Amino acid sequence: MSSSTAASGLRSIADAAPLSLCAREPHVPADRLVAEMVPPPRFDSVRFATYIPDPQQPSQTEAVRVLEDFAAGLGGAHATGSGKRGFFGFGKSRSKAAKTPAGPRGVYLDGGYGVGKTHLLASLWHATPAEPALKAFGTFVELTNLVGALGFQKTVETLSGHRLLCIDEFELDDPGDTVLVSTLLGKLVDAGVALAATSNTLPGKLGEGRFAAADFLREIQGLAAHFRTLRIDGEDYRHRGLPEAPAPYSDEQVTKAAYATEGASLDDFPHLLEHLAKVHPSRYGALTDGIRAVCLTDVRPVPDQSTALRLVVLADRLYDREVPVLASGLPFDQLFSEEMLNGGYRKKYFRAISRLTALARDAKALVETR
Repeated sequence: MSSSTAASGLRSIADAAPLSLCAREPHVPADRLVAEMVPPPRFDSVRFATYIPDPQQPSQTEAVRVLEDFAAGLGGAHATGSGKRGFFGFGKSRSKAAKTPAGPRGVYLDGGYGVGKTHLLASLWHATPAEPALKAFGTFVELTNLVGALGFQKTVETLSGHRLLCIDEFELDDPGDTVLVSTLLGKLVDAGVALAATSNTLPGKLGEGRFAAADFLREIQGLAAHFRTLRIDGEDYRHRGLPEAPAPYSDEQVTKAAYATEGASLDDFPHLLEHLAKVHPSRYGALTDGIRAVCLTDVRPVPDQSTALRLVVLADRLYDREVPVLASGLPFDQLFSEEMLNGGYRKKYFRAISRLTALARDAKALVETR
């Protein structure tokens, strides 16, 4: 074989080799953090009309009705300007609402994980009659990252002109960040910004499907009066009528699929966990840019809580972007120890298991079609 032929062969192998998350160290400028405060790709096309209420749960149908009215009430000029309308000002005339905002300036979607809260929150964002630049959507973690990148006052200035701010998964387990964000929201409410939020439970609250409204309203203290609570009953839709998660595949199957799938990444799970410690969680979205499938070998129990919480953030970003996850080793429901699953962050861990399981189902085709 000639040297040129050999070199060509090596280039072909290199071109076919999968990507590696461990080889990425993304740097995300602050302006990208602001521009990306929109519903994630998974929720690009969701609307109230695409939310399918469980017929056994009338609260789901009622939530859609109330949120549609809420979105319609956000039309017109900014709440602090002329022509403003009250939030939840149902049945009121425009002239009367223009004088004083009527009712709560925010809505809190209260329910267990998997009942479609994020779908409804994103639908509210899409339905609100305002330019995308005047609406913001992000998780609590993304909002705190924005404050860290811009500074508190600059964040207030940046978001004060918005019509609506949607906060998914409001973190109630970090007192410092809760106070920070509550203070921020107070400034935004004063500026006329409408709010919508979902949240997780506080540490020590057992029962991952229990409602967290009382905890949420207590933690945001002075802002509680600005929120109307919408209770959304139901079971985790990701498992409603769906087959059990597929069993893990072999290392050989995962590796073969990674090489055969354009845009796939391939990483050893323990090494990926080590790499996540070197990348700020605000960059996990950028870490997955362009990735069409994540392939992991040697999945094993997460060693400690700090590592577990980083994995939760990565699972959220992969789920948002609908990136299938193909894995060998242990099944995802064995990632977290019994101590973790019975501790204060248990709801986060159950959410991660639920989301990774859904992505594992999506990944079955990577093996079965080969």
